[in-house]
Amino acid sequence: MLSKKTKYGLKALTYLASVGTKEPVQIAEIAKHENISQKFLESILLTLRRNGFLGSKKGKGGGYYLIKEPKEIPMTAVMRVLEGPIAMVPCVSLNFYEKCDDCPDEIECSVHKLMLQVRDSALEVYRNNTLADLIS
Repeated sequence: MLSKKTKYGLKALTYLASVGTKEPVQIAEIAKHENISQKFLESILLTLRRNGFLGSKKGKGGGYYLIKEPKEIPMTAVMRVLEGPIAMVPCVSLNFYEKCDDCPDEIECSVHKLMLQVRDSALEVYRNNTLADLIS
């Protein structure tokens, strides 16, 4: 299941993208519009800022804004930052590979074979969608 952190992060990003301006948007506005706890949203936006998706401005007129164009923000990057590895098991992960302790042979493992297909289909969706696709 998709975590609330990821769901709310996607909602916040799409809201910022749909505003269509580089002007900062206050956290309270995003939280109210997307029905997200402001405190939880602050943590999510900070994560997105630290990972190069958002910029922020303090003080009066401050808030968060996209630092890239929506078409330059692939869903693979967003999902990995907010959700972690895309693969459901570590033995099929492209970026976080680990051998499973209970598996003597990955090539013969039925779970491995299935999870490769799941990973590949999820990656196909994420790679073929950007933030711009979510707001169109």
